[in-house]
Amino acid sequence: MTSNVVAVLTGGRSMERPLRLLILLLALSFLTVGLLFPLVTMLVKSLQDRSGDFIGLANFVRYFQTPALAGSIVNSLAVALSSTVIVVGLAFVCAYGITRTCMPGKRVFRMLAILPILAPSLLPAISLVYLFGNQGWFRDALMGQSIYGPIGIIMGMCFWIFPHALMILTTALSNSDARLYEAAEALGTPAWRSFLTITLPGVRYGLISCSFVVFTLAITDFGVPKIIGGQFSVLATDIYRQVVGQQNFQMGAVVSVILLLPALVSFGVDRIIHRRQVAQLSARAVPWRPTPHRLRDWTFVVLCYLVGAIILVVIGTAIYASLVQFWPYNLSLTLKHYAFDGLAGGGWPAWLNSLKLALSVAVIGTLVVFINAWLIEKTDGYAPLRQALHFMAMLPMAVPGMVLGLAYIFFFNQAGNPLNWLYGTLAILVLNTLVHFYTVCHLTSVTALKQLDPEFEAVGASLKVPFWTTFRRVTLPVSLPAILDISVYLFVNAMTTVSAVVFLYTSDTRLASVAVLHLDEAGYFASAAAMAVLIFFTSLVVKLLHAAISHLLLTRAQRWRQVG
Repeated sequence: MTSNVVAVLTGGRSMERPLRLLILLLALSFLTVGLLFPLVTMLVKSLQDRSGDFIGLANFVRYFQTPALAGSIVNSLAVALSSTVIVVGLAFVCAYGITRTCMPGKRVFRMLAILPILAPSLLPAISLVYLFGNQGWFRDALMGQSIYGPIGIIMGMCFWIFPHALMILTTALSNSDARLYEAAEALGTPAWRSFLTITLPGVRYGLISCSFVVFTLAITDFGVPKIIGGQFSVLATDIYRQVVGQQNFQMGAVVSVILLLPALVSFGVDRIIHRRQVAQLSARAVPWRPTPHRLRDWTFVVLCYLVGAIILVVIGTAIYASLVQFWPYNLSLTLKHYAFDGLAGGGWPAWLNSLKLALSVAVIGTLVVFINAWLIEKTDGYAPLRQALHFMAMLPMAVPGMVLGLAYIFFFNQAGNPLNWLYGTLAILVLNTLVHFYTVCHLTSVTALKQLDPEFEAVGASLKVPFWTTFRRVTLPVSLPAILDISVYLFVNAMTTVSAVVFLYTSDTRLASVAVLHLDEAGYFASAAAMAVLIFFTSLVVKLLHAAISHLLLTRAQRWRQVG
């Protein structure tokens, strides 16, 4: 009996390296097919004419010789830079209030600040039309300027991107050494000088990284400019217009390559900054804790809750507009706008499709991302393959959703492609969405895995325990909080994304976020608001469930985390 057990264990151990190699090759194949091949195909398409003949850079030359098209680059850069300055400034003020003051109600404000993430970027654009459009309550507040253009785009972008910037800067401002401030105070250094010489230098990497993230999100977003951009063209809407409006796929590929460049530059600079960043807290550091200061604390209460009030007004306007008969002439309440049957967009079946997509991406994506991150962090051997996998896992962050969606058309819709059967199915939407949001989940997994002592694997190996047993019984249970965070992140983004899937749906796989777009185009503006609100509440419910499950997990199933 004992010899049989030893034989099984020995056989299991002998299978480990080939099995690791197989899983590693599958992971590389997944990202190669889901990311590299489509992008290469799109690049090739930009160098061809409509008949598929190679013409070099002729398409790019024609693009830059067309003033209306080339002007979109300037428009996109102007909008992105303006949004970056406003968002980073506001987010820094609010993050400072959260981390460096004793302002009351911090938790409530952080809950309010996260709400825009739960809605598609189409929702703030719709709300701004109701607030500042031709029939809006505050249309005169713009002093004769139209909301349909750069003003509306920047306002919508700021609403949608603000939570991303706030999370980055809150983390950056959370780490500081109290000894530096104590020394400055002992030397009689004024508070403003301490801010300039200690606080700002300490968070410079976070500020730079935040700026590039905000810039990338602003220059690549499609939803806000599509709804509220009017005749003001940007690169993202140019791609949509070239592909959907004119069926000019070659020029769509050209615009995609141009849109890809600033995102790649931002990503590259951000990676360089991360490598140069040094630890802000040494082993001897004393964590800084704010002391009460009545005037300062209440000043930040006013500033932060003013931002929170704006968030509630934007979301509340969309909810209210979806419930009234006919804005602004008949404000009696009704649910008729939620009866989507017979309207453009797909109605309730589109919402069900989004729910299927989000659940599929959350379950499949969490497993794929976590296992791939585990291969990189917790396995030995095959170093070049693991490094290649990590590099490919970081790339999706630099690829805009519309670029990836168009690249999928070029690659998967080729007649000779053995994966052609995926085109037009829900499976390709799952693959596209997972790849689009892969990097953040990968970084979350890697961070969680780095916190686990490597001795777990060493002890398992010394006891002749197969690696999959250690993974199942130790790695997965300990990493459950991060796994739940990944799953809810994927779910919410799959529910709200529009740019990544706008080119890939069919009549059978139409999604709720795309339905908002089509309802708006068809003139059913209140129903578009209703669908956007439906997406928001779906994401909110899942987020609340995630919070409850995480609380239960940390207080019961992982009570050991609370010890000490």
